[in-house]
Amino acid sequence: MKKFLALFMAAAMVLAMVACGNGGNNANSGTGGNNDQSSTGGNIDGDSTGGAVTLKIGGIGPLTGGVAIYGNATYWGAQVAVDEINAMQSDIRIEYKYEDDEGDNEKAINAYRSLQDWEVDVIYGCTTSAPCVAVAGETFADRYFQLTPSASSTDVTAGRDNVFQICFTDPNQGVTAAKYIAENKMAAKIAVIYNNADPYSTGIYEAFAAEAPNQGLEVVSVSTFSSDENVDFSVQVRDAQSSGAELVFLPIYYTPASNILKQAKDIGYAPKFFGADGMDGILTMAGFDLSLAEGLMLMTPFNAYATDERTVTFIDSYKKLSGGVEPNQFAADGYDCVYAIYEAAKKAGISDGMSHEDICAALISAFTDSGFSVDGLTGSGMVWNTNGEVSKEPVAVVIENGAYVNM
Repeated sequence: MKKFLALFMAAAMVLAMVACGNGGNNANSGTGGNNDQSSTGGNIDGDSTGGAVTLKIGGIGPLTGGVAIYGNATYWGAQVAVDEINAMQSDIRIEYKYEDDEGDNEKAINAYRSLQDWEVDVIYGCTTSAPCVAVAGETFADRYFQLTPSASSTDVTAGRDNVFQICFTDPNQGVTAAKYIAENKMAAKIAVIYNNADPYSTGIYEAFAAEAPNQGLEVVSVSTFSSDENVDFSVQVRDAQSSGAELVFLPIYYTPASNILKQAKDIGYAPKFFGADGMDGILTMAGFDLSLAEGLMLMTPFNAYATDERTVTFIDSYKKLSGGVEPNQFAADGYDCVYAIYEAAKKAGISDGMSHEDICAALISAFTDSGFSVDGLTGSGMVWNTNGEVSKEPVAVVIENGAYVNM
């Protein structure tokens, strides 16, 4: 984190863009087979820092591959926050670079090494749980502060004081879902379909299954699958139907869920469907029949159809960056991550010349301070405990006429 080096690099970038005739904010380049994206954001140039401290945030997530929709959302969501913060001309200026891990553990480690070569100060990511667990082991040993937007497994933070989450943990979602279904008398007989090869899906299911009896819910059918690329759910759907389930709980991502919804309709099975935050994004899925999602309920910390000024501004900026793509909760989590790091850096008094080890210690202290909280798109008054877990309230929504409606 060296200001003079940052000034030199920023000036070099400006010269390079002029020479190439490229006026964009993002630079894409291949590094050892990885796609990476870097930006200083906004209208900041090499001569406008005015003595501001430069904080280098390095992100990791899938920009390509089967779960790229989540990584691109966290990349663009964070970029919106970087642009806003740098446009403030505040005492902290952010440099931002994002590496592609394709949702793969080994590639995530390679992405982390690339960010180390870039002299990163703070790690933002990973997007999905398994790669994040792998990288967290490295950042813990190397003493980098790490904040993930969406890796919700408790294994991400377990035993690591330097790793924090801005998303709900898997057990939190499972317990909350069981309580919400019971308190709102949605159903008494429940079926669950989950991915037993996915830590995210399994973690939510296990917590839900443990809490359901406490809430007077009877789980009458539990069926599994082992890959989000699975397309045939006829066995699982028929088991739920034959068991008399009035509600099917789907703690899974929306790609397999879209197939389940279609196959249930094909056999005339019309229970209530209830999902967790991984369901968010189903309305923007290419080729998906939106009528299949009518009445689908899910828990999400972000409603892209809200009308408050901050949400509307975020959506407008995000769509300009993404080429018209609608943001989901992964994007909003990414936005909130950058602001949380920024606010903690201000509170901690981060200064030029600090090592990444010192920055890590300072940010841990700030995040766990009882007086520290962050208001974001995904929650107001967000606070963290010493285990790195965030405290905020989930929002339950139902899909009506192709849009989220708060329940």
